[in-house]
Formats: sequence, C-alpha cells, structure tokens
Amino acid sequence: MSRYDRYVLSQFLLFFGFFSLILVAVFWISRAVVLFDRLIGGGQSALVFLEFTALILPNLVRMILPISAFAAAVYFTNRLDSESELTVMQATGSSPWRLARPALYFGLVTAAMMSVLTHFLLPASINQLAVREAEVARNITAKLLSEGSFLHPAPGITFYVRKIDADGRLNDVFLSDSRDKENPVTYTGAEAYLVRDGARSSLILVDGLARQLNIEKRILSTTHFRDFSYDISALISKEDAAARNIRAIPTLELMRSPEQVTETDGYSAGQLAEELHLRFSRALVCIAVTLIGFSTLLVGGFSRFGVWRQALLAFVILIGLETLRGVVSGPVLANAAMWPLLYLPTLAGLLLSALFLRLAGRPLPSLFRRRAVPDEVAA
Repeated sequence: MSRYDRYVLSQFLLFFGFFSLILVAVFWISRAVVLFDRLIGGGQSALVFLEFTALILPNLVRMILPISAFAAAVYFTNRLDSESELTVMQATGSSPWRLARPALYFGLVTAAMMSVLTHFLLPASINQLAVREAEVARNITAKLLSEGSFLHPAPGITFYVRKIDADGRLNDVFLSDSRDKENPVTYTGAEAYLVRDGARSSLILVDGLARQLNIEKRILSTTHFRDFSYDISALISKEDAAARNIRAIPTLELMRSPEQVTETDGYSAGQLAEELHLRFSRALVCIAVTLIGFSTLLVGGFSRFGVWRQALLAFVILIGLETLRGVVSGPVLANAAMWPLLYLPTLAGLLLSALFLRLAGRPLPSLFRRRAVPDEVAA
C-alpha cells in the first residue's frame, strides 16, 4: 500500500468514526428516552436501563454504518478536490481507477465491520435483549415495589403502597381488583409482605379490610381480616413461548437447518432467505456506497461553485439504491429462489461507480464541447 493510499484510507476512517459517533448518539438518545420512561418509570434500576441501551446499540450501528461510510467518502473526497490534492495526483498521471483504490480499501474495511455486526454481534444482542425483557416482565417486585405511585401491573389491577421499609415491609397498601366488572374488590392493609414459593408469588396483607361490591344487587360487603393472602402470580400475563426474532437466529443455523427453523419458529422459506442474504448484501453494499461517494465527485470539470451537484447526485443514487432494496425484498419473501435479487442494489452501485470512474478521465462538459471549425470551412 502506497503512502497516498495509507493517507487517504486513514482520513476516510477518521471521518467515518466521526460521522458514526454523531449519528449513533442522535439515534441512541431518541431510543434512550423511550427506554428510560418505560424502565425507570416501571421501577427498574439505572443499571437495567444502561444494559438495555447497550443491547440496542448493535442494531443502531447496523442502520447508520453505510450512511457514515457514504458521508465520510463524500466529505473527504470533496476536501481532496477543494485543496487540489486530486488535481496534483491526476497531474502526475494517476488514473481515476488508481485514485479510487483507497476508497475500495475503505469499503472493504466497512464491509468487514458490517459482516461481524450482522453475523455475530446483532444476533447475540437481540437474543440477550429478548431474555432480559422476559426477565423484567416476570419481575413482580419491580412492578409493585414503587412507593407513592399508583401502578397498574395488569389490566383491571391498581396497586399503591405509601412507604417501603428497608426490611421489605410495605406500609399502607391499597389493591383494587376490577377484572370482574360485576364484582370489583378492593383490599387495604396497614402492612403487607411479598412472599415467593417457587413460581408462585403472594401478597400477604396484615390488619386490613376487603370490600366487594355487587353491581347487580347494589350490595357492598365488608370483611375485616388479621392477615390475608392474595395470589399475584396472575398479574403477569402468561403467554406462550414466542418465536425467536428472526434477526436473533445465528447465520450458521439459517444456512444449515432452515427447515428446522421454519418448523420451530414458524418463519417461511422466503423470510429466512431474505434475512440470510441481507446479512451478506448489507456488507457488500458498504463497498458500493463508498465507491459511489468517491467516484461521483470525480465526474465533471472544475467549477467555482464546488462539487455540490455531484454530491447531490451521489445522495440521490444512495436513496435510489435503498429504494431498490425495498422493492426486491417482496419477490424474495414470496419465493425464496429469488434471493439473487437482494444483491441487485450492490451490483447497480458497483456498475454506476465503474461508469463514473470511466467518465472521470473525460469530464462530462468535454463530451458536449463544440468541435472547432476549420479555417477553410469558416472562410
């Protein structure tokens, strides 16, 4: 690798890291606000919140990595052009294909990053996130032990506790059970304790009162009790084991046993084919977008207005490739044998890059320049 290649590649990676940091921060903050309200508001600790935000980072990076690579390629190529570095290199006899070699290296590096992300980090993070979400959903203590707030751990259930002592004793407890609309029940207790017996959890109310209202007969029944056990295991919805998120399925499993995955998780052959080949095509498209960002800015001659037109063209092409990716997904979902269509956006991007590099040796304005008229004809 020449000194020029190392210099350009290092600058590409530098600006790639900068744009990635900015974009990840923006997307992370928007997701973190929602998570903070859901987790902290539901009684979870700050450590749980940090764990969840860390687990969603691989998916955020997957979305912004091609955009960051494209932005880095466009930005630094524009700087090379504005500082006449590209002009100097071209004056030494370097062809556009030679100048594009660092951009190709940069594309290969980002493709390797995307491959590690989509094949290993993303499935592992989504799988761990599903496990932690299930644990939080089963965590009754986090749902009920929040003093001074009216909580609704399940439809028709309202729970309130005024104060929680250090030893776990609940003071001044209120529990309303209106799941039976015809006979709602309200429980109050001076003290209460949470007791677990295996998979069963109970709320033990002490020195309290139970009021049951018969709506039809308009009769209010009141019962004083010294201690009362209320089964709160039913407050957690017991859903059947949900199918794994398709993105959490390891790549090797998708390749080796798609029939077994279809049988156990219920995904169609088209869905499995799309997910498998998208993991490879996302990596390859990183090469295409970096070459597009570089080669597009080489097209055209010198202009005092800069290369904003070429940059705009590159951005439009990027949008077109993403639109094309959405278009080709439909046929693959319907027929798994159509999976080669998923690589069409990458192929289109590489062909456009090759075309632009071919035209870069002969700027577009020269293609439309009027030929000189010979003196004899002019006379």
